Amino acid sequence: MSNSTLLQKIEQCREEMLTLSRSHTLTSEAVVTSSVKLDQLINEYQNNK
Repeated sequence: MSNSTLLQKIEQCREEMLTLSRSHTLTSEAVVTSSVKLDQLINEYQNNK
């Protein structure tokens, strides 16, 4: 996956996590799952550099 595509996915996931965190606790399954997904995307981006 290209770095520009990864950056777009990272931004989308970040927005999703922020939206979820406004309606759920930070330790809720939805927020934690979104956070893990974001971490994986960031790691993939950093490994591609």
